[in-house]
Amino acid sequence: MITVTPREVPLPVEYAGRIAALRDVEVRPRVGGLLLSREFDEGAPVKEGQVLFRIDPATFKVALARVEAQLAQARATLTQAEENYTRIAELRQRAVASEQQLEQATATRDQARAAVDLARAEVDAARLNLDYTTITSPVNGVTALTSPAIGSLIQAQQTLLTTITPLDPAYVDFSFTDEEGQEFRELNERRAEPISEKDLTVELRFGRDTVYERSGRIDTAAQRVDLQTGTIRARAVFPNPDGELLPGQFVRVVIRGITLPEALVVPKRAVVQGPQGAALYVVNRSDVAEARPVRLGQEIEDGFVVRSGLEAGERIVVDGIIRVRPGQPVRPASADSVPPGGGPAAAEAGGGTGPGGAPATTGSGRGSAGAGAAPANGEARP
Repeated sequence: MITVTPREVPLPVEYAGRIAALRDVEVRPRVGGLLLSREFDEGAPVKEGQVLFRIDPATFKVALARVEAQLAQARATLTQAEENYTRIAELRQRAVASEQQLEQATATRDQARAAVDLARAEVDAARLNLDYTTITSPVNGVTALTSPAIGSLIQAQQTLLTTITPLDPAYVDFSFTDEEGQEFRELNERRAEPISEKDLTVELRFGRDTVYERSGRIDTAAQRVDLQTGTIRARAVFPNPDGELLPGQFVRVVIRGITLPEALVVPKRAVVQGPQGAALYVVNRSDVAEARPVRLGQEIEDGFVVRSGLEAGERIVVDGIIRVRPGQPVRPASADSVPPGGGPAAAEAGGGTGPGGAPATTGSGRGSAGAGAAPANGEARP
């Protein structure tokens, strides 16, 4: 027998999840031309800035040389225009040149300056196009398994060269019901210090119940309920430097850090399942066992959380339940004092009954094997 006392208990929650990539980055050329080479292995990981493809740069080198020559020509024209302006300005001060000549020289100089600026911009654009013939990776990640064949003619901003999937960090998408979300909010309202996302850690389990070595954190949750499933989508983030987590994997997400304050927890073996539902054998002040229907909450490692039907300080039977009868006196004994293999006995030698008179089964699935022998006086020890 044990006395039920309220305590704060951890409440890990578990959901089914699926790993998703941070994003898929499509690599497309900014300039068109003949694809000369691929500098990586398809499907292999690449680093940010690593060269992926090279496009034939010949035409772009010619274009750069042409605009550089135009820039030199514009600079020569500017030099001539500035010298002419200086000469006309001096003549105007001596009243030799007219005002119209000065205005014309000024306009010619300004036009030459603008032509130089235009030529510089065209040189910059040509250099960019030439640089674009070498295509580098914008992010760290894993490349796709297919890419255009070497020698293909690719079109600017249209041909898909490859897709890069970043693996670090890895996102895990999971969903919880709106009722669970409401319960979490109500639980936080009852706490003196509400639980925040920083207080929660996320554990990842694979199909064979193996645990991922790195813990994650809650990233975000949707602010709407899915109309089709009635669930709220959430996302956790895990570090994945070794690429062990792959997009599309199904996993189990265990959120730790949530606790239930002032919870009444009973062992699983103390719960009796009958026609009326779950019940406990409560020992009153007269040491008489009473079958008490209860409403069970979450299942945790130590047993079940009792939501209603049981008060703090009450005593319940935890062993020998299979031979306990409602209304029969029992001889209380602490659960810690029961020797191994010699569990408490029932009120009578015959099998016990659960609530409603039906045969009783315990929440732990134990039968009479652990009940031990009945005392000679016919009383039981819970």
